[in-house]
Amino acid sequence: MADTNSNGVEPIRVLVVDDQELFRRGLTMLLAAEVGIEVVGEAGDGLEGTSLAATAAPDVVLLDIRMPKRSGIEACLAIKEAVPSAKILILTVSDEEADLYEAVKSGASGYLLKDSSIEEVAQAIRVVADGQSLISPSMAVKLIDEFKQMSRPEREHVPGLKLTDRELEVLRLVARGMNNREIARDLFISENTVKNHVRNILEKLQLHSRMEAVMYAVKEKLLDLP
Repeated sequence: MADTNSNGVEPIRVLVVDDQELFRRGLTMLLAAEVGIEVVGEAGDGLEGTSLAATAAPDVVLLDIRMPKRSGIEACLAIKEAVPSAKILILTVSDEEADLYEAVKSGASGYLLKDSSIEEVAQAIRVVADGQSLISPSMAVKLIDEFKQMSRPEREHVPGLKLTDRELEVLRLVARGMNNREIARDLFISENTVKNHVRNILEKLQLHSRMEAVMYAVKEKLLDLP
């Protein structure tokens, strides 16, 4: 188990939920060796994972999609209700766009495939714990391609008009995968101001995560895609 580091920063508390015992145990052991990460528990199904999350109050929950008793999607919703501060990182073999979209709608901040390296998983944990979003590159390409092919009739109103010009500007930079620090540097504003803009964007669009905001923006044609 990790201790507070020399900078006085508390480790990221992680809960691993996966029904494949060998994979779960192996992942737990590897993550325990990562600096700044502390595994606070593991569970073999979605129901147990939800219960454990409520008592362990982890910072990040690693969730599989296909699990007995309660699926990863159902567990994601239940955990977000029980522990709103917990970030959900989906770690699965499923490369189905439908699973990705449902995960994001349910409040997941990240979506990784199980062929990711332990370094990629550890980095994803740090990214979502910091309030950012992360998605496997191959899944991101599929998602963007799907949205680019969408054709919608003209509407009388544009949902994006709820956002100010500055908020749209911030959203476009978020969509490029930039973090708060990079956005602040690009727009010559403070990092706290960026955080406030992102929070306002989510509230105005009634969304749960940065990733869902980007998906919404692409779907509603608020962003110019290459």
